[in-house]
Order: sequence, then structure tokens, then C-alpha cells
Amino acid sequence: MSSIVDQILREKEKQDAVILAHLYVDGEVQEIADFCGDSYYLSQMAQKTDAKVIIFCGVEFMAESAKILNPEKLVLMPDRAADCPMAHMATVEQVQEFRDKYDDLAVVCYINSTTELKTVSDVCVTSSNAKKVISNIPNKHILFIPDQNLGGFLAPQFPDKEFHFVDGYCHVHHFMDPEQVKTLKAEHPDAKVACHPECNPEVRALADYIGSTTGILKYAADTDAEEFIILTEIGVAHRLRLDNPDKQFFFPETRPVCPNMKKVSLEKVLRVLKDHKDPIEVAPETAERAKKCLLKMHQWGG
Repeated sequence: MSSIVDQILREKEKQDAVILAHLYVDGEVQEIADFCGDSYYLSQMAQKTDAKVIIFCGVEFMAESAKILNPEKLVLMPDRAADCPMAHMATVEQVQEFRDKYDDLAVVCYINSTTELKTVSDVCVTSSNAKKVISNIPNKHILFIPDQNLGGFLAPQFPDKEFHFVDGYCHVHHFMDPEQVKTLKAEHPDAKVACHPECNPEVRALADYIGSTTGILKYAADTDAEEFIILTEIGVAHRLRLDNPDKQFFFPETRPVCPNMKKVSLEKVLRVLKDHKDPIEVAPETAERAKKCLLKMHQWGG
């Protein structure tokens, strides 16, 4: 009997499917993906693909964005229960309250958000392109939703603008313990610290480098150091070790794990390829409204 990987590859070819995988899913799933990367890269690949079927190995907002950019394609998730809590940590009502208060407000929506939030936002961003996108915004007042930590990291880089936030965060990054990071630094004094901007300010203050998941991968590859303390989701360890076999990577004692990303498995990829169960659907009118801020992101941040 052929292995599950062989079955997936055969089924994928038969159906003209492409598999997109986020760097936070398990390494064995990353290995069978056609494209593996962070949210921005996967958004680009979803927009460019000619495949008829998209299998999105990630969480719901990512698959919905792929469907919005490819309304004619069949978009499937290995596990429809894989969601991002942060994506729901802002509301349309909050956005309207800020619009009522500030005449020149621009609503900047992190891609880690619901489709509903994207429909009332001016532009979408990822941690990879947020600085570049915001540089194109003329407005003085910026409502950055839903992640207060990424927004708080960006705000000092734009002293001419006034940033506003809601109480949103990624639980994997927000609750990372700075004391555990200090312990790692004491144990590995020569290690460089690479941190995702979704981390809380106390953790970011301990970093040598702050950047997106892709940025962290590049920093580890390009930096002349043998040891790194990595402050983001544990799934990146797979790519870090593949790309840098002679380097060592350390994570906090409380492993930074996204349980939703870890719901994706090879068995579920094969099953959804075969049964096409619960395809991603976005109402055409909703998709059209949400698409505007996604396309503007690609225009300004590409």
C-alpha cells in the first residue's frame, strides 16, 4: 500500500490542485506543500495560481482570503475548525465608532482578521509588508486592527501619525514570558534573539531582530551566528533547521504552539482532497467589498 504522501501527490495531480501551507503547521505537512510561507507569501501564491483547486493548510481567514481572490476556484481546508482567535478580536461596530470620531481615519486591517472586518477596512497588511503599506497612507489617524502588538511595534516608525488600537492579540505571542527569554539569553549568551512583532512589548525589548516569519528565516540564514533564540510559533523550527543544519535554535520553555495550526494533518489533507467536504464560501457581495483592501495591500506592499 502506497504511503499517504504518495496518495496525496497522486490525488493532487489528478485534480489539478495546489497545496499552500503556512509555516506554523507541522513539518510533515509543510513538506508536501507546493508553496510554504507566511501569510503574505501565501496570499500572493493564491492570487497567482492557475490550479483549479486550492488546499489551504492554515487557518480560516487565510482560506477565506484565497477564496476572495479566486472566486471561481474550489478552496478547501483540511480542518474547517482551524480558526484564529485574534481574527475575531475587533468588530464592525468598533470600526464605525472610530470613523465617527476621526474624519481622516484610515482603517488598516491585519490579514489575521475576519472577512467581515476586511469589508469595512481601507487596506489589509501582513507583518511582512505593513510598514511599506502604511507609508502609502496619507491619513494622520490610523486604526490598526486587530493586533495591538504589531500596531504598537509599527506606531513609533510613523511619528507623524496617530495610531489607535483595540484589545486584540495573538495568544501564542502575546503571552510569551519575558523571564523565560531572559533565562534563555543567560544560558546562551552568544545567541541572537529573533522575535515576531506580535509578541508583547516586554519580549520585543529583548530582541536583536524583530520581523515577520519570513523575516526571521532570512535573519537566521544571513546572520553570522551559530545560535538563535526564536520567539515565534514553534512550526518555524522545521524550516529553520532545514535551511541551517549547522546552527542551533532555541525556543522558550513554554512552547509557543498554535493549537489551530496543529489541527492540520496529512490524513486530513488526503481526506479533503478526496471528499471536497465543506468548501470555503464567501457571499459575492461580501467578497467584492473585502477584495478591495486585499488588492490594495498587493498594490502598495508588493
